[in-house]
Amino acid sequence: MKNINILKFEICGDERGSLVALEQFRNIPFEIRRIYYIFDTKRDVGRGRHAHRNLEQVLICVNGSCTICLDDGTSKLEIKLDHPDHGLYIGKNIWREMKDFSQGCVLMVLANDYYCVDEYIRSYEDFLRVLREVGPDEA
Repeated sequence: MKNINILKFEICGDERGSLVALEQFRNIPFEIRRIYYIFDTKRDVGRGRHAHRNLEQVLICVNGSCTICLDDGTSKLEIKLDHPDHGLYIGKNIWREMKDFSQGCVLMVLANDYYCVDEYIRSYEDFLRVLREVGPDEA
């Protein structure tokens, strides 16, 4: 699927525990302008259900697990995030939904830009329309 990539981060650790360092343009493929995390989400509640026009994100489940449902307008993919040393890169114009949050799940999101309400595509029908407008090369 275009605009999707699984990132594997190096774990540094010893008998005291483990550490993962995240660095823009090294293991994160963009400048980090915003970080937020989702937590205390009930298992039967879905999140997301939107796409972004230009925003790039990396999702990392730093605790617990959740499932990310991705849709590029022609194909669909589900990815389970359950390792704090794995990240899911999501580029622009990808519909995403998050579900099946385990108890204690913490999903951290790194973004390449600040929050902007106009960046969101919140209707699936609008998402498909935007994809038709931009064409396959720009999607």
